[in-house]
Amino acid sequence: MAISAADVKDLREKTGAGMMDCKKALTETGGDMEKAIDYLRKKGLSVAAKKSDRITSEGLVGSYIHMGGKIGVLIEVNCETDFVANTPEFQDMVKDLSMHIAAASPKYVRREEVAPTELEREKEIYKDQARQSGKPEKILDKIIEGKIEKFYGDVCLMDQIFVKDPDGKKKVSDIITEKIAKMGENISVRRFARYQLGEGLQKRSCDFAAEVAEQLKK
Repeated sequence: MAISAADVKDLREKTGAGMMDCKKALTETGGDMEKAIDYLRKKGLSVAAKKSDRITSEGLVGSYIHMGGKIGVLIEVNCETDFVANTPEFQDMVKDLSMHIAAASPKYVRREEVAPTELEREKEIYKDQARQSGKPEKILDKIIEGKIEKFYGDVCLMDQIFVKDPDGKKKVSDIITEKIAKMGENISVRRFARYQLGEGLQKRSCDFAAEVAEQLKK
């Protein structure tokens, strides 16, 4: 079937892929837009896998301060060359990631950083919850597996749904994979720090109030 220029343009806008790649994707999938998007995402994964071992020693440290100065984020995103680091597209990606962190409040960059002790604690909690709700023992492992995946999606940056994805389907890892495929370089988030005004102070204030109350009793 004939692939229209409008469809190619639409797919390009949705994925950021090159015009020829978009045309090929639509041709391979019979003009089905959703299948073409999946085709490009799979291709991106393949490209990213080939580049994943490349050293990323360049990049940027980006920042974002939320309106009103209540939340601030610092993030280090690495790439292979200074040339890519200085492109507007890479800089926009770093800004978008810092804004995502401000909104989604992840604790870790990737799931491998979660401490085994924390993971085991979560599993025990989920197991107890499932048992208390009357779930049979034979399906507990499957339930826990699903809960752990959701846990990763809550606390790990790479597993979170990207806040700026209009369809609410792409993870942050998908966004980075697409950029790797498009820019031709390995890209990785090394670290981030998120600050929220007053975070942790309430507990300390309560502790201090308790100490004062105890002193007044004497």
